[in-house]
Amino acid sequence: ATSAEDFFSLRHLETMLSTVALAVLDSVQAFSAPAMRAPARSSAVTMFSEGDIGVLPPLGVYDPLGLIETRNMYRYECMEVKHGRAAMLGFLHIILIQAGARFPGYLSPTAGLKFADVPSGCFASLEALPTAGWLQIMLTTCMMETGYFIFEYQGYGALDKEPGDIGGEGWIRYDDASTKTFKLNVERQNGRAAMLGVTGCLVHELLGVNALYPTGGPGGAAPPA
Repeated sequence: ATSAEDFFSLRHLETMLSTVALAVLDSVQAFSAPAMRAPARSSAVTMFSEGDIGVLPPLGVYDPLGLIETRNMYRYECMEVKHGRAAMLGFLHIILIQAGARFPGYLSPTAGLKFADVPSGCFASLEALPTAGWLQIMLTTCMMETGYFIFEYQGYGALDKEPGDIGGEGWIRYDDASTKTFKLNVERQNGRAAMLGVTGCLVHELLGVNALYPTGGPGGAAPPA
């Protein structure tokens, strides 16, 4: 019994370290392009006012730390858009795995792990993924973010475009200014909501309840003791 408990503790620690490593990679590497690719506007101070993209009620221009006048806000806008898009995909993923959606076949043939074997919990699904799988994800992400992949790097600092405009010519464009502003603000708000939503799901699981239904689900059952 002691041996099994030690193995579980070691596996849990290994998974947590991998998760922290991914978080560091996402925060530092994913949004830091090489200096030679920095745009001309990077040294300029960007000011915000009512009506700008992302400046919405009820907070408006909310800068309690006074960062707008001292930091490169173009970079921070790119970070917000990117985090928001990742969070929206992440929250959709949580909904799908909670609903029981799984890919057919094997997640790891060498480990004999099928997609159907992956549990629905946020942390449990992370722990179920083999370490080699995490290393592949980190390597692929690093290659994509630094430009050493199958397409030209289009992240922060590579192009003199608006924050988040990395879709290429095939992406949907809106000629009407009001429609474009509305769509971009919707994306910002949805991204912010998704970031809070994913954080809430993780907190729920840390408290020992279901990520999506902390009160016991639609039936109103009591949370587990």
